[in-house]
Amino acid sequence: MTNNDILRRVRYALRINDNAMLKVFTLGGLEVTLEELTALLSKPEMEEFKNCNNRTLDAFLTGLIVYKRGVLKAAPGKELKPVVPLTNSAQNVNNHILKKLKIALNFKSDDMLDAFKTGGVVMSESELSAIFRKPDHKNFREAGDKYVRVFIKGITELFRGEK
Repeated sequence: MTNNDILRRVRYALRINDNAMLKVFTLGGLEVTLEELTALLSKPEMEEFKNCNNRTLDAFLTGLIVYKRGVLKAAPGKELKPVVPLTNSAQNVNNHILKKLKIALNFKSDDMLDAFKTGGVVMSESELSAIFRKPDHKNFREAGDKYVRVFIKGITELFRGEK
């Protein structure tokens, strides 16, 4: 599943229009013009298609969190943890995407499991927690493209009521 597919599918699932998309990117720290957005959302066979890199997708997901939940403020006497950007390596990218979508949608474990079930995959709570563990944890499990695809399909059905 390409980054462009993820952008298109999340936008569709959450009913985000062009103006809101531009705002989301800005909140994520990346200025995108309407022409660039159109190119990112185009299909690969179209002339104006532009490949969405991990930095662009990460800016979208970070901006989506701020758009949906607001800016995170540190508690008095504590510092915020540094934000880990989406890397260019294929390892853990899908885990990172699922984690950011979970945060943006303010989903708890039950909500995540429901979205996966609605998308067509029954997952246990321990399987889900393994996806959100740190990569060096012994029970860490890398999420494949299938999990991202099924999760986005599930949230599309939940938010839009469509199959």
